[in-house]
Amino acid sequence: MATKKQVNPTRMELTKQKKKLATAVRGHKLLKDKRDELMRQFLELIRENRALRERVEAGILKANKDFVLARAGMDDEAVNAAFMAPKQNVQLEADSRNVMSVDVPVFRFRTRTADENDIYSYGYAFTSSDLDGAVTSLSSVLQDMLKLAEVEKSCQLMASEIEKTRRRVNALEHVMIPEAQENIKYIQMKLDENERSTQIRLMKVKDMMLEETHHYKEKMGYE
Repeated sequence: MATKKQVNPTRMELTKQKKKLATAVRGHKLLKDKRDELMRQFLELIRENRALRERVEAGILKANKDFVLARAGMDDEAVNAAFMAPKQNVQLEADSRNVMSVDVPVFRFRTRTADENDIYSYGYAFTSSDLDGAVTSLSSVLQDMLKLAEVEKSCQLMASEIEKTRRRVNALEHVMIPEAQENIKYIQMKLDENERSTQIRLMKVKDMMLEETHHYKEKMGYE
């Protein structure tokens, strides 16, 4: 009832409230569609994230096992010397793309050279094959690691946007739309009351005028 008291029961206000209601209904539909599409894409990202995490964890686990075996067969000085002068380096490029008004990250990387053997920064004479396996495992999992970071950040951003959109949908559905509907109902009721009051007053005025006319005629002897 507090909202109704703040609304002027005029035809101009009625038109304003009807436009507000139409805008709110249209916005509610658009936001619901956006929320549903965000949820669909979010669930796809969650499934992709799970698969990527499994691959990355399996690759890192294999690399750790190979490093443990390599360190068991080589002394610390030999292992440290093997990685002192790397031949290859990696450059990371970060960009973004828009998904349903959410700027999600896009990571790309490129290596200094295209030679796959440049990941080995050591000769094979004084190192074990386990060390080669560890380096190969880490190299093969690099792309999945970057993709995993990209997908996980995208999931965080999309989850935040879904929550914002959900709050807006709820605000429209449970506050703005019912409020506009109640205001329209209240104004329409007041306008109808005013119209009925006006008709009653007009009828009374008409009756009074007829009565005065009748008395005038009697006084003048017309009857």
